[in-house]
Amino acid sequence: MGGVPGSQVIHYDMGDKSNTTFPIKISLLVEEKCQIRHVALEAARVTANRHLSADAGKMGFFMKLRVYPHEVLRENKQATGAGADRVSSGMRRAFGKNVGTAARVEAMQKIFTVAVEKQNFQAAKKALWHAGQKLPTPCRIVIDQGAELVR
Repeated sequence: MGGVPGSQVIHYDMGDKSNTTFPIKISLLVEEKCQIRHVALEAARVTANRHLSADAGKMGFFMKLRVYPHEVLRENKQATGAGADRVSSGMRRAFGKNVGTAARVEAMQKIFTVAVEKQNFQAAKKALWHAGQKLPTPCRIVIDQGAELVR
């Protein structure tokens, strides 16, 4: 195979990792089965982390990225331009080179989970919405725990 390219995703747990008593947990779900590239996961993570840090403070939340990009993506580069037909071999031995990794997700699978206090619920919802905009599939935000606190 020739190795696995490095993943762009840096952190999977962000915020206050020691606090397990946050009363509200909300998650970002994907609505369709798809593959999400590692760069899209990292862009969504950075966006959500930036919004949460600004609105709830560095220790006012705990966020977890729940998928790992383990599928290797390969691409058969095609030569273009004058004389390309003499240079390229077409579909002969077209296994391709490694170009990145992706996470395979099922429909209604959780991608991110955020735990917050009651006063930071709207900030967490906003952060997950912004993260969902970076992903290549429709997303939904659901409340996992503490629904009675936010009504």
